[in-house]
Amino acid sequence: MNYNGPMRTILAIFGCALMAGAQATGPASKAPAGTEGWRAVARQFKGGHVRAHQKFLSGDSLEGRGTGQRGGQVAIDYIAAQFELAGLKPAVNGSYIQPVPLVGVETDRSSTLAVVKDGQEIRPEYLADYVANNEAQTAVSDVDAAMVFVGYGIVAPEYQWDDYKGADLRGKVLLMLVNDPPSDDPKLFGGKALTYYGRWTYKYEEATRRGAAGAVLVHTPQSAGYGWNVVRNSWGREQAYVEVRPGEPALKIASWITEAAARRVAALAGQDLDKLTAAAARLDFRPVDLGVRLRSHLVSKVRPIRTANVIGVLEGSDPKLKDQAVVYTAHHDHLGVGEPVNGDAIYNGAVDNASGMGILLELARAFAAAPLRPRRSIVFAAVTGEEAGLRGSAYYAAHPAVPAARTAVDINYDGLSFLGKTRDAQMPGIERSTLEPIARQAARALNFRIVPEEHPEQGYYYRSDHFSLAKVGIPAFTLDLGSDVIGKPPGWGEKQEAEYRARHYHQPSDEFNPNWDYSAAEQAAAIGIYIGWQAAIAEALPGWKKGDEFEAARLKSLGR
Repeated sequence: MNYNGPMRTILAIFGCALMAGAQATGPASKAPAGTEGWRAVARQFKGGHVRAHQKFLSGDSLEGRGTGQRGGQVAIDYIAAQFELAGLKPAVNGSYIQPVPLVGVETDRSSTLAVVKDGQEIRPEYLADYVANNEAQTAVSDVDAAMVFVGYGIVAPEYQWDDYKGADLRGKVLLMLVNDPPSDDPKLFGGKALTYYGRWTYKYEEATRRGAAGAVLVHTPQSAGYGWNVVRNSWGREQAYVEVRPGEPALKIASWITEAAARRVAALAGQDLDKLTAAAARLDFRPVDLGVRLRSHLVSKVRPIRTANVIGVLEGSDPKLKDQAVVYTAHHDHLGVGEPVNGDAIYNGAVDNASGMGILLELARAFAAAPLRPRRSIVFAAVTGEEAGLRGSAYYAAHPAVPAARTAVDINYDGLSFLGKTRDAQMPGIERSTLEPIARQAARALNFRIVPEEHPEQGYYYRSDHFSLAKVGIPAFTLDLGSDVIGKPPGWGEKQEAEYRARHYHQPSDEFNPNWDYSAAEQAAAIGIYIGWQAAIAEALPGWKKGDEFEAARLKSLGR
């Protein structure tokens, strides 16, 4: 992007202020084996710098950092400038920019949807009752197909679960429930913890594999983990997809409907949604032909999207290990400009995820400014398209700066609330890897306790960018502080988090708050520095524990 004078001035001010310490340091020495190295990096890390980055990235001038939008491109160029000022090496053929080719599909409000039977019909209202997108990426998509209820839409051989039972569903529209089947048994879909099978992404993927014309997900706040307003704000706008090649299967309609609308559809079919839901919870469930047809006419604006990951590398000190790496990630995108709420149409994304980006940028500066360097290299990857379905991190996983077999760990930062230092921290997934002892050491060294994921039923492990790297075998997790805030009464932190999820998540009101406490950013960074440093100096690369769902991918990457 060609910056005008004011934008150049902004970047110059930020660059000079934030990188002053890095300019004065000399070449890094070989990493020590003890605690001196990670502490040297942690001493360089400044919470005030995170504040400055977060304030800029979530400002109205960046228009919500929408994928493929002007503000998103400004964020990309800003991050690349910061990496260069920090002294990182470009990771992509002499550039910090890794283009991520995507296609934008935006449903026009002239689109229509109806469910019909014997001359009767239901016509849900767009945004109020349903959202829908054409994943086939064509300007017009028409569907007139029978609807089949397929329960949770899951095929999980390891749990002996198959909602499809061999039914031929080619050309049909599949109505399905969000989340996993209910279970209190950790050996069945993780008990109360959501697995990837419960995620909307899996359900659309499985419907596509089945040759379905469309898939309609039934939303409830309990099953999805967020209100309908989040669905409307997230899916009722341009969606970014990997390009569908000629001949590849794709859903002509990928939709969500409200619970109330789903009840009306069930009633038209002579069914009861509660009874269908109860039947879907049983192992012997079989698809139910509803005897109704879905007729949709989707009109879409389709365009190529210009977006990118931004990647910089700090070279390791060990000639034999510097071709291996520790990766730190955070996503730079948010929702851009969308449906106004109380007159505000800019979805600033201050928490989600200018917070994580602020930490990533300051981590890059702190590592580069430290007088000591770890044995392995450190990769800093600011990824795009997280809000569109982890697009940028998936692209990085397929086109990494350092191959998966030589990557020790991905430490991801996403959606941190800077409420103050806490007595606890969350890092779901680390207990599944051989990094767990290092995490325990970090807890002792930094005086915090590791707590389980506060809402495992929401499946956050499968909802952020680390998941893309885990899928290719890299031990990966998102690091977040807990809710036991020092100096606050019990339950205060959880109350603040609940308020954010209810009132600000994916809303224009997710805005910068000058009262945030950036000692929390320093604490979250110190934990990540400790774990990343130890992984970067260890003799052997970490892996997944035996039997974990990602172990096979790790072994495959290692050629075993």
